[in-house]
Amino acid sequence: MKIKRTVLVAVGALCLATTAACATPTTAAEPDARAGTGYPVTITNCGKDYTFTKAPSRVVVMNGGSVAEVSALLELGLGDKIVANAQSYGDSEVPGRVDAIKKLPTGDIKLNDMMDIPREAMIGLAPDFVISTYDGGFRAEAGFATREDLAQIGANTYAPQSACGEVGTVSHKPTIEDSYAMLRDLGKIFGVGDKAEKIIATSKDRIAAVEKKVAGAPEQKAMLIIPGMAMGGEFSSVGGNGIWNDIMAKAGVVNTFAGATKDMFASLSKEQVAKADVEALIVVNYQSPDSDADAKALFKEFPQWDAAKNNRYVVLSDSIYLGPSNHVAVEDIAKAFHPDVF
Repeated sequence: MKIKRTVLVAVGALCLATTAACATPTTAAEPDARAGTGYPVTITNCGKDYTFTKAPSRVVVMNGGSVAEVSALLELGLGDKIVANAQSYGDSEVPGRVDAIKKLPTGDIKLNDMMDIPREAMIGLAPDFVISTYDGGFRAEAGFATREDLAQIGANTYAPQSACGEVGTVSHKPTIEDSYAMLRDLGKIFGVGDKAEKIIATSKDRIAAVEKKVAGAPEQKAMLIIPGMAMGGEFSSVGGNGIWNDIMAKAGVVNTFAGATKDMFASLSKEQVAKADVEALIVVNYQSPDSDADAKALFKEFPQWDAAKNNRYVVLSDSIYLGPSNHVAVEDIAKAFHPDVF
């Protein structure tokens, strides 16, 4: 049993829940009521203080394999502030999100080997605010403009607090609160803090409604896998410790492989996967031509899974990661794996 959102149903649900989701994504945000007197504002990011005397107007969004940052800006109605965006994913549970990202300017930048913006090109964009998906996006040794480089041309810099620290390290247990923290930071920086709080409140309400419904339902054991992102083996992109564990828990699901590694992804053998108790499957679409076929292929390979016997899976994309749409993933997972309570 697979849950698939139709555009009309998804748009209707989002419109009822929040006006932000139904606004044109690239429309300028309504300024916070305190914007005229709220500046300067100072935020602490990755251990340093950054002061903003006004809302940024020339924003550059680096790639880093994320869409959390650009999606958050669009959710806040700040698309017109972006002069160059390097983020894209190609799929989304949020109606209109993919097209909205495609319409953003790219700055006509020739990206480097990491598909990101190199130092000289970044400086040439003359930004006043640069967002990286992680603190390593400002490393000189990787060919990027450093925070110091950008400060010299008058640009403040930001990475989500959950992505601060050494490259490749996980400093804490990721949760949906990390997505809310990013929205709050950006709301404060751009003078739209009230709008950020409304988006967060709506998300919390929708998640709370799901948690109430699944509270008495038997917990499902699920495997999360990103078939198109194998990093060294067929089962090297199995979800280990990521924000998805919190998302799954709120939907009445537990990650079968949460204890298999301390890292974000578990690299497993076929034997480990075959022996696992998999009652449900979460397939994360990453540049896959047919995610349904990916699920069916796994069920054919592991027919002993309860998930295979019951054809129990759901396909997700950007909502399972850090970003403004985690409540959508909670809803879709819960509806797919606990349909009797909806």
